[in-house]
Amino acid sequence: MSRTIIFRPEAEEDVRQSYLWYEELRSGLGRRFLDSLDTTLTGIRQRPLVYQIVEGDVRRALTRRFPYGVFFLIEPQRIVVLAVLHTARNPRVWQSRRRSEHERSPDQ
Repeated sequence: MSRTIIFRPEAEEDVRQSYLWYEELRSGLGRRFLDSLDTTLTGIRQRPLVYQIVEGDVRRALTRRFPYGVFFLIEPQRIVVLAVLHTARNPRVWQSRRRSEHERSPDQ
C-alpha cells in the first residue's frame, strides 16, 4: 500500500532553508537537492519499513549526494515527515518534533 506523505510545518521549513542555502552556494544546486529529496521520498512511499529505526517509532532515510536525513513516522494511512536535517545537526531537533507530533490529534 502506498501511503500519502505529509510534512509537518517544521520539516517544510527545513527543506526551504536547505534549498535556499544550496541555491545561494551555486545556482541550480538547490534544485538538485530537491530532486535528491524527491527520490528519497519515493523510496519511503514505496517501502517505508526498510528504513532504519532511529528511536522508538521514528525512522530515518538518507538522501544520496547530500548529507541529509529524512525523519519520519509511519501511520496507517500516511507517512509523517518530522524533519529533513543535515546529518551533522543535533538529533535533539527531530526528537523534540517527535514529542510534539504525538501530542497532536490524528486530524492535525
